[in-house]
Amino acid sequence: MTDATSSLEQLQQLILAMPMARTLGLRFTRMEPGHVELEIPVAEPFTFRPGQLQATPVFAVADFAAVCAAGSLLPPGWINATIDATIKLVGPARGRALRARGRVIDAGRLLTVCAADVYAVGEDGAESLCATWLGTARNIDTTRRA
Repeated sequence: MTDATSSLEQLQQLILAMPMARTLGLRFTRMEPGHVELEIPVAEPFTFRPGQLQATPVFAVADFAAVCAAGSLLPPGWINATIDATIKLVGPARGRALRARGRVIDAGRLLTVCAADVYAVGEDGAESLCATWLGTARNIDTTRRA
């Protein structure tokens, strides 16, 4: 196992340990440095009408995907957190799942600009774009003492 693979696995474990990730039913479908793909099921508790998700879980899966992609480029001992974001909802979030593809736009030492596109996945597996997200993550060195 390479150091990069180990870091990606540790990041995945960190994310999946978060109560919000577990509540959403988040699962990783692809992960490589600078790119992450996640899915959540379309679950009834998060809908505003039968079979269609409210905006909050759409934002959450996009945030997880983009900021996780940013985190995948950090050195050991660093973590990150969202400091700002915007989402544009462009279609209904309905189907069997939402699939978010996060990517890094510009990775800096202290700030990383990242983005995600969110797709509604139908019963037949067809994807339909439902949102696009752009944000900034603050990179934090946890090895430094205050």
